[in-house]
Order: sequence, then C-alpha cells, then structure tokens
Amino acid sequence: MPLPFLTADRAFEAADDVALPFDDLDRWRRPYRPGPWRVGVAALWLLLASYVLFAAVIIALTGTVTGAAVVFGIALAVIAGALRLLRMGVWVSASGLRQVRFFATRTVPWQQVVAVRTVQQPVRWLGLPRTVQGQALMLVRRDRADDMPTLMTTHNADFMARVAAFNRATDAVEAWAADNTHG
Repeated sequence: MPLPFLTADRAFEAADDVALPFDDLDRWRRPYRPGPWRVGVAALWLLLASYVLFAAVIIALTGTVTGAAVVFGIALAVIAGALRLLRMGVWVSASGLRQVRFFATRTVPWQQVVAVRTVQQPVRWLGLPRTVQGQALMLVRRDRADDMPTLMTTHNADFMARVAAFNRATDAVEAWAADNTHG
C-alpha cells in the first residue's frame, strides 16, 4: 500500500535506482537491485543455515562439543556463501568498476576503461553451460582490447525475465562509465 507522504530514504518511487545528490560518489554501489532469483536462493541458503545452527545447538546439548563445533562451522560457511551470493554483481564508484563473482573480485580503474557497451549475443542461462540468445553488458579495456569480459546479461540471476530492469542497469553503468572515463 503506497503512502501519500514521502520519507527521507524513499524520496521518489520513480527514481529508486538513481543516486541521491548527497551520496558519496567514492563509495562502492550497485546501480541496480539484486534480482529475485539471487535473493530467493540466498534466502533458501539462510533457511538451511538456521536448521544447521539448530542442529548444532542440539548436538552441543546432547553430544560432543567437537561435533557441535563442526556443524556450527558448516552453518557459518553456508551463511558466508549466502552473503557472498547477495554481494555478487557489478559495483561502481568514482574510482572504477568492480565485478564481484562468487570466488573472485575484479576491479578496473576508470582510466583503463575504453567503453562499456551492450551487445546482442548468446549468453549463459543463470550461469549454467546452456546458452540462449540475449544481451550482455561488455567491458572494453585499454590494456586488453581483444578480451571483453561480460559484466551482466539478460539471463543471469539478477535480470532473468526482467528486461526493463536490465536496460535500466546497463544505462546506469554506461552513464557511470561516460562520466568517469577520460579520452
């Protein structure tokens, strides 16, 4: 139910993805919201972690402390995986562009970026080996002109069945690149 008054953190519903003028431009931000697939999988992992934590408490009360510590460690690993899954994506700041993947993070300073462009090509469906026809946001770097890494696609966990959100996100990343690349 939308309320008729405006709050400090939600000034305008239409401008949810636009940075507010008083925001710190040096702070890393994701110019789009995580998609429902990513949030749903992370929620399921956190639900699993709650059951594993409950099992760790029961093992600690009835069994050995070592067994409880192992199960507690497994729960912490599942929680860390869910949080990392939520952090995945493309992040921008005044210093550069950062692509966060599950096991690796790559940061490219704006001085190395030649262009960020959207291209039509076969893309992976939810990161699986199967490919479908879609759009991808590609990064063209100064030092690696032949290697164009894919930043995001229309069929990844953030934009599956959300083409309008993909277009808004690519426009935002391309605008950051246009504002911060020189030359």
